[in-house]
Amino acid sequence: MIPQERILTKTEDGSHTLFIPSMNEHYHSTKGAIQESTHVFIQAGWQAMPQQRIRILEIGFGTGLNAFLTLCEADKSEKEIDYYAIERFPLEESLIEELNYANAVAPQKKDLFISLHRAHWGEAVAITDRFSLYKMEGDINSCQLPEGIDLIFFDAFAPEKQPEMWNLPLFEKLYASASPGAIFVTYCAKGEVRRNLQTAGFQMERLPGPPGKRHMLRGKKP
Repeated sequence: MIPQERILTKTEDGSHTLFIPSMNEHYHSTKGAIQESTHVFIQAGWQAMPQQRIRILEIGFGTGLNAFLTLCEADKSEKEIDYYAIERFPLEESLIEELNYANAVAPQKKDLFISLHRAHWGEAVAITDRFSLYKMEGDINSCQLPEGIDLIFFDAFAPEKQPEMWNLPLFEKLYASASPGAIFVTYCAKGEVRRNLQTAGFQMERLPGPPGKRHMLRGKKP
């Protein structure tokens, strides 16, 4: 389903998310967008990566929040990042400029947040000396994925809203693109999702979720 309308709203931590009336779905937890992304993707994903150079694949670039938080963390740690992101429905420029993530996290990096969105699709763009972004516009089920991925941020809409994004063949495709020891993280903790990821080959564990969610999932490729 193509989002026909996206409405800017604030979550409980003061950070923005988008609401799609046609899907009755938000891009993030209404308990807090930054809070959720930090918990799931930075604390459970990024912080589990010891290597100095990391290849990240994000499914659902969306508002660019996960990429921006990762860029900020990379800057602090001086790690080098090759960040690949797939998005089927890129945001309009007017919405991008209204999002308040940079003001909340790192006001001095507002220009970098905008650069993440304005980066050309289908080519590697150096956002900073340490952060390279390659955005792919399209459906992940038919996209060719990069190889040697170390960390997967799976941030699609919920399974009941976008079931085609949570199927076994897709998880097998992600497993094949991942390097040994790669980490997979997602906010979703549904049993069927966990079982499909296990069938694909990932070693799965349930972790405490962000505020408003009991659990999240993290997987590892042996």
